[in-house]
Amino acid sequence: MDTRRALLDALADGPVSGPALADDLGVSRAAIWKAVEGLRDSGFAVESTAAGYVAPDDPGYCGPGIEFGLDAPYTVEYHDSLPSTNDRARDLAADGADGVAVAADEQTGGRGRLDREWVAPSGGVWLSLVTRPDVPAARAPLFTLAAAVATVDACRAVGVAANIKWPNDVLVGSRDENAETAAATDRGGRKLAGILTEMEGEADRVSWLVVGVGVNANIDTEALPPDATSLAAEAGRSVSRQRVATVLLDRFHALAGTSDRMDRVLPAWRERASTLGRRVRVDTADGPVVGTAVDVEPPGALVIETGEGTRRVHAGDCDHLRNADR
Repeated sequence: MDTRRALLDALADGPVSGPALADDLGVSRAAIWKAVEGLRDSGFAVESTAAGYVAPDDPGYCGPGIEFGLDAPYTVEYHDSLPSTNDRARDLAADGADGVAVAADEQTGGRGRLDREWVAPSGGVWLSLVTRPDVPAARAPLFTLAAAVATVDACRAVGVAANIKWPNDVLVGSRDENAETAAATDRGGRKLAGILTEMEGEADRVSWLVVGVGVNANIDTEALPPDATSLAAEAGRSVSRQRVATVLLDRFHALAGTSDRMDRVLPAWRERASTLGRRVRVDTADGPVVGTAVDVEPPGALVIETGEGTRRVHAGDCDHLRNADR
């Protein structure tokens, strides 16, 4: 463990003196002072008191702020602005990185599925995690589902009742709320977050995965597409982006960082899904599939009961339909 992370862990337990920490870590007091100044320069405002160093009341959305209290074994690389956190994470993956989360205050060239534009202004939670799971490539969709669950839990942790539209759109609300809302939103609810997973590997083994998550946190809805919303708009107040990021990373690791992930991810996804039990239309490469979504099966296929029988859809754009829709 590096000195910075050890210092953050020590600060989580209360005031800590520089000399005591230097003795515990077997480093010089100068090294501790340098680590403290590094935290301050990064936006984590460590206070000096008679009792020792004290963590700030608000850790802030920054590298050490996200790492502060983080149980998952990830390090955080923070940027005020990046073209794309996924692109930076892919560069890190190519250099052999593992367990690194790239976070940014804004993205200037963010993208979603199918290279669609993703609006990512200052005030959001934009992060991409590099991980190297020992799984075959066919299991990669599980990590996307785990990221959706983790993102929903992070939204709920700051008071917003989010849910998942298959496979990984994180939404709030429903088209069934009322006619005015229904006309103004995409089918299934208003979009809070999106997830983009990229990977490299062979059929029998994943070399690396980059799980990118973008959450509309403290963003004015006027800066977002018409079918999108933000955590601040739904909560009626600004939310802690640090808490959103920390809960998201911790929850993702708890689900996907264990060997029994298959037994953990799918049940958690089902519990948070708004798609199951709904009439849906999924536009696939082979044409639309319309029916009732009844389940999700490994590694993430949507099971749909249609008039011609049961279909299993592995990829496509999903719309929730009202009963009268066809």
